[in-house]
Amino acid sequence: MGQVLCFLYNNMADFEMSLVCYLLAFEGKKDIVTIGYEKEIVYSAGSKIGYKPSITVKEALELKDVEGLIIPGGLNSEQRPELTELIQKLNQSKKLLAAICRGPQYLARAGVLEGRFYTTTMTLEVIKRLGIEDPFPRQTFANKRVIRDDNIITAIDTAFVEFSIEICDWFHVFKDIDDKMEMIKTFKGID
Repeated sequence: MGQVLCFLYNNMADFEMSLVCYLLAFEGKKDIVTIGYEKEIVYSAGSKIGYKPSITVKEALELKDVEGLIIPGGLNSEQRPELTELIQKLNQSKKLLAAICRGPQYLARAGVLEGRFYTTTMTLEVIKRLGIEDPFPRQTFANKRVIRDDNIITAIDTAFVEFSIEICDWFHVFKDIDDKMEMIKTFKGID
């Protein structure tokens, strides 16, 4: 059973990761390992629900059976060197890197979006409003709901269902395209 890491941090948008973690564990038989900078409780942005990472990002660097990393969006942009190192290590091994909403900023700062098509809710207007340096290579930005470019999947916040389905597709959770479409219909409430 392969391990899929999920990065937890203060003010993350937990709804953007909960469906995919459920599907990967239940349908995909993956071991979901939550990681954080510390093994201390972090709180989600809206609901203020507390989550305690299983291991630190530094400890995750030592794991041998990691198949991917999921990064939810949120209202925090702290990026420590160990997260950058983990992202680069997984990218070099062509492991899945999936980020949604503002989560792609971590991939951008790690340099793995260069030459890759991606999407994010961190538009130039948002960057300006936040007063932070733009980490994104804007020449490959695409205004789409979900984008899969090789081992990188990115999505906007409202596309969390499609994001989850695309990640499951990466891990071959579905029997065929009909199975995948049925899952989309189920979670989007389409008859």
